[in-house]
Amino acid sequence: MAKAWGGRFQQETDPRVEAFTESISFDSRLYEVDIRGSQAHATMLASVGLITDEERQQICESLDEIRGEIEAGTFAYSASLEDIHMHIESALIARIGDVGRKLHTGRSRNDQVSTDLKLYVRDAIDLLDGLLLDCQRAFVGRCEQDAGVILPGYTHLQRAQPVQAAHYWLAYVEKFQRDRDRLADCRRRVNVCPLGAAALAGTSLPINRQLTAELLGFEAIAANSLDVSSDRDYMAEFVFALSLIAAHLSTWCEEWIIWFSTEFSFLKLPDAYTTGSSIMPQKRNPDVLELIRGKTARVMAAVPQLLILIKSLPMAYNRDLQEDKLALFDAFDTVKACLELTPAIVAGAQLQTDQIASRLEDGFLDATALMEYLIKRGVPMRTGHSTVGKLVALCESAGKRLADLTLEELQDACELIADDVYQVLGTENAMKALQSFGSGGADAVADRVKHWEEAVS
Repeated sequence: MAKAWGGRFQQETDPRVEAFTESISFDSRLYEVDIRGSQAHATMLASVGLITDEERQQICESLDEIRGEIEAGTFAYSASLEDIHMHIESALIARIGDVGRKLHTGRSRNDQVSTDLKLYVRDAIDLLDGLLLDCQRAFVGRCEQDAGVILPGYTHLQRAQPVQAAHYWLAYVEKFQRDRDRLADCRRRVNVCPLGAAALAGTSLPINRQLTAELLGFEAIAANSLDVSSDRDYMAEFVFALSLIAAHLSTWCEEWIIWFSTEFSFLKLPDAYTTGSSIMPQKRNPDVLELIRGKTARVMAAVPQLLILIKSLPMAYNRDLQEDKLALFDAFDTVKACLELTPAIVAGAQLQTDQIASRLEDGFLDATALMEYLIKRGVPMRTGHSTVGKLVALCESAGKRLADLTLEELQDACELIADDVYQVLGTENAMKALQSFGSGGADAVADRVKHWEEAVS
């Protein structure tokens, strides 16, 4: 087939240019949305009389045949046809001749590509939402089996305050919910139909953009043809949302890698998601978690890649935008692969409760609870902070814990302390003392577990 734009040219394209400008090597994955968009466009053309109903049927049936060949792996690709759009159009014309040549009526590759990408991103968002929900369910599912387990909470990777294990799990559920909310918000801006903008200025033909949008499930129609021809805001926004998903996955992996170490021994990972060493027979390495953590760099790099790509482009379409798909596809593929592995790792891991309990009283996790006890007794917060700090120093010098101090020793530090102080000392008591909404205390966590069990069911 001759080039779609070849009528103006008298020389053949240099083969090196064909190799340099092709995108079929990476945009072939758009075949399904391209066919979906073309069938809707053909239906619209028939509805306004630009093609006949018989021609529409020929086009749509032939496109179904082409889809089947692509899915069966029998469809031939060639760099000379540049991209998936021209491959499908070429195959269509080879089947039905001039009827196939009518499909591109009232349409440019500019609005065609934009429509394909929006359909692709919309489908990707819906798929990722389901994968994130699976991750949430995996973490919520741990809450019952780990009920009553207390873990040290950390700041600066130093022991800080005790929390329920379920509080840790629900922290990731909250993060993934923000990810889902971001994707849903992004989807609203994705779900605006570009088709009918043509190259950049619209068309003089009597097309029905509303019908096309309805056929493709778009909620709105792009109102400025010049803008929509160059718009890739939705793509940058989508990839940014992916980068935050990646950040949350990386945080989880980093934490569990540390917990899996001999030094922590908080966690045992399933054999199916660890590997060994080629030289050290005792090793079990958290390679899958390390690779998820490492792959997040590729996702985050896609954000500046897209922003740099679009930052200096004049309106409307420029061929630079062919490069947008590389960042989009790689970021999406990477996050998708990571999310597909996450639920099984989460569900299969085991807390080493004996190891955790053996050191749970280390690190003065009840110090803040003691300070807040003093506040309730009328001691100013900063005074209470200083008082408890001195008691911690006393314990360190004597090799004791706060709960080991006698009432006399405690009252030497503050005469307002009474014997009920022992109700907040010790890690379990300090955890039970937490009562604010959203805290890691038993009652607050139980309420949130119930909430999330209902929300993800």
